[in-house]
Amino acid sequence: MTSHSLYLVTATGGEELDLTYAKELRSNNLFPFGQHNYAIYRTPEGVYVKGTNSGNLNLMLDQYEVMQEEEAKTYKHPFQRLEEE
Repeated sequence: MTSHSLYLVTATGGEELDLTYAKELRSNNLFPFGQHNYAIYRTPEGVYVKGTNSGNLNLMLDQYEVMQEEEAKTYKHPFQRLEEE
């Protein structure tokens, strides 16, 4: 059996969520970390979760929010990674 570390988060509404076996539907998890980082997950229970970065340079995702299915499927992230020249 495959060993997994648990991926447990707390959403902005206070919900405790287990993303260990969630399917990542879409993401932009490029380094260096910043507000361009996001991920949309669907848990095995059918809960849609958006993970975002508040500007934290040390963590890829640091805020989580439960979403409705339609919102998750049509989500457009407002930030893009800025390339240094």
